[in-house]
Amino acid sequence: MPARKRHSGIIREIFRTQYKDGQDEVDFVREDIVTFAQKPNIELPRNPGDSIYSFRYRTNLPIEIMSVAPDGKTWIIRSVGRSKYRFVLVSEAPPTANPNLAVTKIADATLGIITKYAFNDEQAVLARARYDRSSLVIPALEQEFQRACRMDIPRRSA
Repeated sequence: MPARKRHSGIIREIFRTQYKDGQDEVDFVREDIVTFAQKPNIELPRNPGDSIYSFRYRTNLPIEIMSVAPDGKTWIIRSVGRSKYRFVLVSEAPPTANPNLAVTKIADATLGIITKYAFNDEQAVLARARYDRSSLVIPALEQEFQRACRMDIPRRSA
């Protein structure tokens, strides 16, 4: 089964079983992916978290989920803790640039090795922005960097 259909089937089942009419939020945990992948005709992805990631950043939620949203609203997935997520009903508001803001040019200070091997994906953009120090010029980016580049450091036992 193609990965996209596999992810859609899992996320659709999670939403279908947890959603009640009129809800604006639907909570679920990463373990639900494994649980619902055990159903017939759904294969567990190699990386269960990729099902959530793909719908948060790469592709639209299945039409079965989106059709439940009232006019002018849409469903998104938000992280609400470690391995905890929430479908949230939000207003549809396309991002728009403020025409009154000035353009700030930033010199490209990206290391040559990053430029040479970077692809056109979000990790390449994050790496370039990190090395260009864009987060110093645009403080709102720092939170995005921390969210996208989150690392777990094991605690030492005393």
